Amino acid sequence: MKFFEKALGFNPASNRLRTELVAGATTFLTMSYVLAVNPTILASTGMDKGALFTATALAAAISTLLLAFMAKLPFAQAPSMGLNAFFAYTLCQAMHYTWQQSLAIMFIEGLIFLLITFFNIREMILDSIPENLRYAISGGIGMFIAFIGLKNAEIIVPKEGTFVGLGEFTPTSILGIIAIMLSGILMARRVKGALFYAIIATAVIGIPMGVTRIPEHWFPVSVPHSLAPIFCQFDFASLLNTNTLLVVISLLIVNIFDTVGTLVGLAQKTGVVKADGTIPHVKEAMMSDAIGTTCGAMLGSSTITTYVESASGIAEGGRTGVTSFVVGLLFIFSLLLSPVFLLIPSPATSGALVLVGVLMLDSMKKINLSNVAEAFPAFITMITMVLCYSIADGICLGILSYVILKLCIGKWSELNWTLVVLSVLFVLNFVFA
Repeated sequence: MKFFEKALGFNPASNRLRTELVAGATTFLTMSYVLAVNPTILASTGMDKGALFTATALAAAISTLLLAFMAKLPFAQAPSMGLNAFFAYTLCQAMHYTWQQSLAIMFIEGLIFLLITFFNIREMILDSIPENLRYAISGGIGMFIAFIGLKNAEIIVPKEGTFVGLGEFTPTSILGIIAIMLSGILMARRVKGALFYAIIATAVIGIPMGVTRIPEHWFPVSVPHSLAPIFCQFDFASLLNTNTLLVVISLLIVNIFDTVGTLVGLAQKTGVVKADGTIPHVKEAMMSDAIGTTCGAMLGSSTITTYVESASGIAEGGRTGVTSFVVGLLFIFSLLLSPVFLLIPSPATSGALVLVGVLMLDSMKKINLSNVAEAFPAFITMITMVLCYSIADGICLGILSYVILKLCIGKWSELNWTLVVLSVLFVLNFVFA
């Protein structure tokens, strides 16, 4: 108990250890899909898939454990599901970088991340975001998480005429509906560990439905794959050009605001935000992200980010570093038990994601909707997060609309130089990206 109290910010007198443990398990199960999806995406570049599984688990474990001890917050970190696609499909396929050169770019970005975090630039950006936009970020992330859950369960699917629409009733979508309803029922009945139990129960239900697939000759324990094929395989040749500079800047902007937005939204749910809007240990949380990104590139994985799925553990009552400590340990254990964790299908986690979205909407009631100059940027932030499928794009467009609106109505005094500089950078990024 003394270890939990001193290292992870846990108060033994609170009798909340079980709650923190369940919260950590819930967060891990909700985001464990990264162990299956990240290696699949990155393997399309020619990288070894087995080594990628090990790299993904280790990168997530290292960054999350760092966050647990440094920031003592109930958040989890792992390779970004947006930036891994950027790595594979943009850098390697569209821009014709080799995966070794792409890893070198990620490593450079990680080092720059460390510098700007050390000099408090990321913290300065976080403090510059207006209060109403912070509430909008939290609500927007909630809707974004719910949309991910519906998409993963194939309840919402691409449609040619309307972009998205209701999918057909398939075993996958039906299991997703079961997961959502079961999660809602257990939460409404105030069952402790509701989201965790819903994930496990739905995964079991998915076995006779054919969605949870158990391979032939399946065995729950496996030996971790070697990292040798991808570890520190950097190629810095031919990277000294304008294109590489623009790529690094784009990665920095996306990652900064992906992480900043997620931290703001999650912190609102934990109740740790102070009256002046500051978040305790936020610099440490950002530093663990930066170190994780650098280590991830060395291991052979893409950029690390704070996961919005951390909200599922927060919804279960996670409030301290014990939650993230559990997540980090489970990522290490997953190296041996990968066959077990990979059995959990995406539809089984959709209920947790949708219910987290519901819980995060309460921040929207704090937005000043009577003032259009405040309500409009907040709305832009929320709706573009979902429609652009990007937390970073939502924040960029929300801040841009806020600055433009305040300038046009003559309320310059409500702006700060950080917002103005960021707006200029956003415009340049959108033009040249």
